[in-house]
Amino acid sequence: MLASPHVIADAVTDWNQRAGDIVVNANIGPLPAERALAIVQTSVYEAVNAITQRYPISDVKLQAAPGASIEAAVAAANRTALAKLVPSRQTEIDSVYHAALTTIADEAAKMRGIAVGEEAAAAVLALRIDDGATAGESYRPYTQAGVYVPTVLPEAPQWMYRKPWLMTQPSQFRPGPPPGLESELWARDFNEVKALGSKNSQQRSAEQTEIARFWEEVMPPIYHGIVRSVANMPGREITQNARLFAAVTQASDDALIAVFDAKYHYGFWRPVTAIRNADIDGNDATERDPSWIPFIDTPMHPEYPCAHCIVSAAVGTVLQAEIGDSQTPLLTTTSKAAGGVARSWTKLDDFMQEVASARIYDGVHYRNSGKVGSEMGKQIAQLSAKKYLLQKQ
Repeated sequence: MLASPHVIADAVTDWNQRAGDIVVNANIGPLPAERALAIVQTSVYEAVNAITQRYPISDVKLQAAPGASIEAAVAAANRTALAKLVPSRQTEIDSVYHAALTTIADEAAKMRGIAVGEEAAAAVLALRIDDGATAGESYRPYTQAGVYVPTVLPEAPQWMYRKPWLMTQPSQFRPGPPPGLESELWARDFNEVKALGSKNSQQRSAEQTEIARFWEEVMPPIYHGIVRSVANMPGREITQNARLFAAVTQASDDALIAVFDAKYHYGFWRPVTAIRNADIDGNDATERDPSWIPFIDTPMHPEYPCAHCIVSAAVGTVLQAEIGDSQTPLLTTTSKAAGGVARSWTKLDDFMQEVASARIYDGVHYRNSGKVGSEMGKQIAQLSAKKYLLQKQ
């Protein structure tokens, strides 16, 4: 494990970490958290770019007063968006906000920055107000009259109906179906997760177990640490960082819309269900284990494709587009699920592949599902890169 070098964050990266903490503390769940941070980071970009006018791309029309403070605009955009999205954390939001404003000496510049930051957040919030996030779920469990089924409802079946940021529709990148149960591919994936993903696996190595625990984390800030590794590279400008976070968060939010569309379209069974029912899959190469349990608790939604994999690929592919031919910095992030442990990578591909493997070690996904999810994430990231990162300055 390599140590992360000490860096001084700009207002965008500093607030990104603070906003992530606030959203996590609000306990709103991973999907609403991803949406919230996409709205926050888009608001920040719009506010900063209105002041610097560095990039032509903008979803809202803003005009900043001359001399407006970028730092005040970033603070105000964060505060306004977060107050609307996670009102339960208002005291925490205001505390961080007022602390940030005390560092800005020029009162006139401060007020001009606050004005454009508030305006940016209000405009972005208005664009997303009818995106479908507040729709009620109406999942209908499969059963027969009078027959008991588990009564815990699955997670967010309504998410597949949300309005995307980048895609034309949630099903734009819907993949083909999962492997047929009679196939060699199914048997391969079944037996791999059965061996490596069981709670007391004797085949999973100590390092694989560490990786599994690390990527048990489901909240978006685990990916933002990696984004900050790029944003903190020497010579970067604050609008560039604001744009990067907007590009990443819009891609990852769309990735979750796309993956939940596919998950509920196919409704494919999780390893714990498949392994306990292997006697009915019609494949002689799979063997039932009636008491098999995964290393971690299985998420409450269908298996195919892998959500962690689509998000990590979306994030990694946007970052690769941003870095281009430049040397990749040391990529470091921490996992709350693993107790604040840090992991580092020197290549984006290594990070993305580790996430896909982790979900097998966790016992909740199959290898093909990780591959399919990763390919979907890369396609969505390309939309984001085209919108934001390939624009002429």
